[in-house]
Amino acid sequence: MTVLVLGPSGSGKSAYAEKLTAKMSGGALYYIATMIPFGEEGKARVDRHRKQREDFAYITIEKPSRVSEIPLPQGATVLLEDVSNLLGNALFDGGENEERIFKDIDALCAKCQNTVLVSIDGLTPKPEYSDETNAYIDALNRVNSRLMNFADEVVYKYALA
Repeated sequence: MTVLVLGPSGSGKSAYAEKLTAKMSGGALYYIATMIPFGEEGKARVDRHRKQREDFAYITIEKPSRVSEIPLPQGATVLLEDVSNLLGNALFDGGENEERIFKDIDALCAKCQNTVLVSIDGLTPKPEYSDETNAYIDALNRVNSRLMNFADEVVYKYALA
């Protein structure tokens, strides 16, 4: 089963996804962390997410790109945190495109019994943003749209929980 959890930053989607993933698993839980932390804010976010999942027995794998290359056991349950970072890493650092990201996620899901994908939703391009930022937002919206059609279930988290 593949579940896509969408919501704006700070909406509680990560905490929700962590609990959901733990309920879905009958065995080992894998947490794929895609964020490359920049500066104090990035490090604080990573620390907050680590503390948030301390009560769960996640095996954390830090992989900012090509997540389908991670060797996982048959029938693994995986939380991918998150699609928006994975795409940003690929577009800004790796020179890849959204099609490659979608195929990478598809290949990861094919290896797993259960996959929970987390992504930021609700971003819109704005004139005051750079062309690069607006292109990223457009690409993220297209990837999210494809994942909504791909996932078995889509959950929207727009309120803190």
